[in-house]
Amino acid sequence: MTKTQDIGNKLWSMANELRGKMDASDYRDYILGFMFYRYLSDHQETYLRENEVLDVEIGENINDAYRREASGEDLADYTQEISSSLGYAINPEDTWASIMAKIHDSKIKPSDFQDMFDHFEANAQLNNYAENDFKGIFSDINLSNSRLGASTNARTKALIETAKLVDDFDYHNDDGNDVLGDVYEYLIKQFASSSGKNAGEFYTPHEVSQVLAKLVSLGFETKDDSVSVYDPTMGSGSLLLTVGNEIPEGRRTTIRYYGQELNTTTYNLARMNLMMHGVSYDNMTLRNADTLEMDWPDGLSKDGVDHPRSFDAVVANPPYSLRWDNNESKLKDARFKDYGKLAPKTKADYAFLLHSLYHLQEDGTAAIVLPHGVLFRGAAEGVIRKALINKNQIDAVIGLPANLFYSTGIPTLIMVLKKRRDNNNILFIDASKDFQKDKNQNRLLPEHIEKIINTYKERKDVEKYAHVATLEEIEENEYNLNIPRYVDTFEEEEPVDVIALSKEMKEIDAKIKQSESELLDMLDDLVGDETELNAIKEIFINE
Repeated sequence: MTKTQDIGNKLWSMANELRGKMDASDYRDYILGFMFYRYLSDHQETYLRENEVLDVEIGENINDAYRREASGEDLADYTQEISSSLGYAINPEDTWASIMAKIHDSKIKPSDFQDMFDHFEANAQLNNYAENDFKGIFSDINLSNSRLGASTNARTKALIETAKLVDDFDYHNDDGNDVLGDVYEYLIKQFASSSGKNAGEFYTPHEVSQVLAKLVSLGFETKDDSVSVYDPTMGSGSLLLTVGNEIPEGRRTTIRYYGQELNTTTYNLARMNLMMHGVSYDNMTLRNADTLEMDWPDGLSKDGVDHPRSFDAVVANPPYSLRWDNNESKLKDARFKDYGKLAPKTKADYAFLLHSLYHLQEDGTAAIVLPHGVLFRGAAEGVIRKALINKNQIDAVIGLPANLFYSTGIPTLIMVLKKRRDNNNILFIDASKDFQKDKNQNRLLPEHIEKIINTYKERKDVEKYAHVATLEEIEENEYNLNIPRYVDTFEEEEPVDVIALSKEMKEIDAKIKQSESELLDMLDDLVGDETELNAIKEIFINE
């Protein structure tokens, strides 16, 4: 077991004890929020130490020096300097070390927890460039939630125990590297597995993320400049991070992350998640908004920052068959206008797909998780699908096993899209039978992922697994992309040897008759109720 798993398991176990009757999805915000606050505070301490911002006296620790120097009128100068470098600033009395000292000395007040978040929020506005990355990031931590406790003292006690839990662990590997981000991601996964149908709102299973990431990052190794990746339904940001992990480690600082998320709580999770994995706030541009209602990024300059409109890679795992407002006016929207119809009101799948494709660079790759219905449903979806095929924008259709996701057991697929292709065929892969069955759900193993990616790269027929379909084949199938039409996975049963089967039946019949004869002989030797014995014999004799 890795240190990440060890720490994660212990934290998860202790968190379940602490949360009592509170739902896992509610308690998640407290423990993950405190972890992130500790991370920011530790990161600020490192900045103060390495840049020698303070005059630390002999025998004095960095936090005490900060509390001594950044006081009174000098506080504003220090927070402004820190914010200009880190994008945020934590006041001396609100640092994680100061909060824990108050807890250990039994001097913590109920208002101290609220103050640390309020002061952080005030400081977030000192740096206009970073305001969107840090503003409101702790807004979902409701310290007056009655589920924490029925009284102020009970809630404060619960918060103290949560802070102690987060403080008790050393988040470093033996080599000194920080594993806090990995522990954070591990806990997100655990909370997702305990959140039922709502889990899909904020977490894509890592193995599925790996498939998407590997598909869109092919060719990144030859790019000399920075790489941009966009997720229009980013959830907790794990999918964005997985794409980043496909980039050689030495080049990861050149990745620019873009994402949009409707749910505010999940949006805050994503901001925390990326930063705790070492993504600098100036390398990420994340937004809390409705992707389908408010097209973004729009390339417009805002607060002096120019946002690109298209990206090297686009990945998405949108909510399946979501209802949306398909008002006819949206046919004028640049994302949808070239495809003849709008996605149905009750199924926004193609709306998310077209949004993703619209924001893809000419030489980029998009990969999106979708339900199988997009392959064969007719009416408006059939019109959109036909337009995508005729525009030569569908590169591959990959069928995944059922029951991979926490929120649904339905089988899903990955559709790979490109704006510019060197061929006009579509690769179909049926990977639905390749999985490991775990206790509650199925899981892709490394060999399953490798098989998918190698098949995609080689782009040739593989018996009962993959087929490269020509445009003529697709036209013959009336633009229906249902995978079984192109990949035949039917296994014929071995022919039955009728002669051998007849001989076997005759042998069995003879054995039955022999057994009956032996049973009748045994009944003759038995001593008992003669009427009953005769009745038993009659059953076998009259058969």
